[in-house]
Amino acid sequence: MMNKNNFDYADMLNLPRHVSKRHPPMPVEERAAQFSPFAALTGYEDAIKETGRLTQERVELGEDEKLVLNEKLRILMDRKGQSPEVKITYFQPDERKKGGAYVTAIGRVKKIDVYEGMLKLQDGTQIPVGDVTGIEGELFSD
Repeated sequence: MMNKNNFDYADMLNLPRHVSKRHPPMPVEERAAQFSPFAALTGYEDAIKETGRLTQERVELGEDEKLVLNEKLRILMDRKGQSPEVKITYFQPDERKKGGAYVTAIGRVKKIDVYEGMLKLQDGTQIPVGDVTGIEGELFSD
C-alpha cells in the first residue's frame, strides 16, 4: 500500500532536474558555504570565559602599614640618584570588571613623581603610588 505523500508526488518523481536559463549555476564552493555552521551567539563563549575569570579584591592597608610604606617611599626619594633596585607589590585594577590583581615589579627606581603620584622604574614601568602595597630591597632593613 502506497501512503498518501508518495502518491501525491508520483507524477513529479521522474521529471528531469530544472536548469535556469536566466541564472548561471552556482559554483560548488559557494554552494558548500550555504551549509557552513552558523554561530548565532557570536561572542557568547568569550563572555562566559570573562565572567569566570577571577579577580582579587583590593585590600585596604592599616595605619601602621601605611606609615612603613611612606617611610620607604621617603627613603627612595632621598636616594633617587642611586637608582636602587626594589621589588614593588601593587594592586592593578582590572579594566573589565570589579577587582584586579596584585602584581610584583622588580627594577631600579628612576623617579617618584609626587605631582602625578607615580613611581617610575628605569624599564618604563609606571606604578601609581596609591596602589603600592609593599616595597622590598637592600635599601631597607625588612
